[in-house]
Amino acid sequence: MELEINIIDAFTDVAFKGNSAAVIITEEWLPDSLMQSIATENNLSETAFVKQLSRQEYEIRWFSPITEIDFCGHATLAASFVIFEKNLSIQTLRFYAKAVGHLSINKAENGYIEMIFPSRAPKVLHDIPSALLTGLSIQPEEVLLNEQAYFVVYENEDEVNAVVTDNDLLKQLAPYDVVVTARSTEYDFVSRYFWPANGGEEDPVTGSIHTGLAPYWSEKLAKSKLVAYQASKRGGEVICHVIDKKVAILGKAVKYLTGTIII
Repeated sequence: MELEINIIDAFTDVAFKGNSAAVIITEEWLPDSLMQSIATENNLSETAFVKQLSRQEYEIRWFSPITEIDFCGHATLAASFVIFEKNLSIQTLRFYAKAVGHLSINKAENGYIEMIFPSRAPKVLHDIPSALLTGLSIQPEEVLLNEQAYFVVYENEDEVNAVVTDNDLLKQLAPYDVVVTARSTEYDFVSRYFWPANGGEEDPVTGSIHTGLAPYWSEKLAKSKLVAYQASKRGGEVICHVIDKKVAILGKAVKYLTGTIII
């Protein structure tokens, strides 16, 4: 069997920044064990497997090197980039994923791709797990939780940049991951994302978590359009627009590699 694979740097307009994702388009789903093996071999934050349903509709699944993931934004951006590149006349797409339903994707201006995701605003958490508090070197001002992660709010972006994690402790929080965030001077807010239970130590740029970060900061800052930065070593800019129960997330992407998997 031969499969085309594309590796895309998402949430960046230059190579070697943002977050890398592999994209594999298939006519039928491969066995789950094979998709997981491919994702493990790729050893990227995410490998997206995409099955075409019609000219502009696709089903999508996401695998980290460890497990299948319910929802991944940067790999959705990468998959959209690949599909738009292969179909230059198409301006819109729809993805379906079991955990999050239908996702609308649009070509936007200046090379951006707009993804319309459900809002997953976090709720304030009063009973904070000890593994979270002891797993972070800096104590939070506030902790919230949504379907995906614990949201740890810090006083300023210096604390976001400086925090050190004990990933053995953060693993105990499974199935939840951890995002740390604060207001920013250059951007509206910054964040870092840690997911040792589901994918790795620190994710470079995480599109899905901005469906929770954007509603939170939209309320705090009293604005619906926000520009965010995920402050990992690679780093990436995420543009967010909160619209009722949806969050539009915009980003650019760059192709790194097209190749063939031989199985």
